[in-house]
Amino acid sequence: MKRSIDRILTTHVGSLIRPPELVAMLKAEAQGETVDATEFEALLARSVVDVVRSQAEAGIDVVSDGEFGKNISWSQYVLERLSGFERRPLADTDVDPFAKGEDRARFPGFYAELDAHDRAISGGDGGYRKTESVCVGPIEYTGHAALQRDIDNIKAALAAVDVEEGFLPVAAPASAIPDRRNEYYDSDEDCMLAVAEALRTEYRMIVDAGLIVQVDDARAAVTFDRMVPPATFEQYRDWLALHMQALNHALDGIPPQRVRYHVCWGSWPGPHSTDVALRDIVDLVLSVNAGAYCLENANPRHEHEWRLWKDVELPAGKVLIPGVISHATNIVEHPELVAERITRIAQLVGRENVIAGTDCGFAQGPFHRRVHPTIMWAKLEALAEGARLASQALWP
Repeated sequence: MKRSIDRILTTHVGSLIRPPELVAMLKAEAQGETVDATEFEALLARSVVDVVRSQAEAGIDVVSDGEFGKNISWSQYVLERLSGFERRPLADTDVDPFAKGEDRARFPGFYAELDAHDRAISGGDGGYRKTESVCVGPIEYTGHAALQRDIDNIKAALAAVDVEEGFLPVAAPASAIPDRRNEYYDSDEDCMLAVAEALRTEYRMIVDAGLIVQVDDARAAVTFDRMVPPATFEQYRDWLALHMQALNHALDGIPPQRVRYHVCWGSWPGPHSTDVALRDIVDLVLSVNAGAYCLENANPRHEHEWRLWKDVELPAGKVLIPGVISHATNIVEHPELVAERITRIAQLVGRENVIAGTDCGFAQGPFHRRVHPTIMWAKLEALAEGARLASQALWP
């Protein structure tokens, strides 16, 4: 993993807004229309080349494929790469598993508007909502061909640009197929461990290909809002510790310096009034065998948490990738603010231990995005310019 040796490097969390032609083809396929496989694969490869080049032109040093190869979402894509699951429609009387949480209970009117807005801008979601994922058989990794295609696409795109490194984002065991229901294994814990064992294949393939693997785990922090109450904080901590152990099992044998671990509090632009504090879980986050930790630091609910690093020591050899750009607002951050966010953290953990990043992905899947595409690129340019200003201050 590259480090900020003589300047602050830049990156982002991974998911980027898909081009309209790719969205149209994916939506047609999701709606049951026949899509020419050869034409789709060619379009996907071209799209990855274009998005990697655009990242390089914006000044991003460590780039991804935008998660363009995922046909569903950042976490539900695993349904297409693991055996043992089936999708069942929810009846009108069933509770949508994605519509839980204390924040939603406190602000039901706001969330009704947000959900309606999300449906409108996405033009539908391919029929993946209002269903549940049920484990009905043994879980094994079956996505080798799709993952190899993604690896080949980003490596071909990387060969045409001058950047520091490339990474592919994947889901952590806690976040892969969230709200899954188990009907096959003896316990939910056994089901989770089977998911972790299967995902080990995905993690290893990416690293063996010479890329950085980024493990996305929004569910790690978001589950607090959904679990407590009625569960206690101690029960939530036990749940989180178990999933961290499962993730470390999946990462066993992979050099930590080839791994980035991303934790956020969910990508939605909501109140987040009941988020768990980073201070309350930072020890568990740092227990993951990763070389870098990507954490939210740009949104108003968590920006103050940069002060945490006055009291908490970043483990030796590790890198912090703080979000210094928000993915959830169309306001483009001023580069001087970005530089300020970078320098105050760098002064606590060491300038060589910081890579500037974003809070979360700009798209949660092919049919959903948080900002306008033109604003996404303006934000990434502001990130690069802020890193340049921070570098001037940190390497005078």
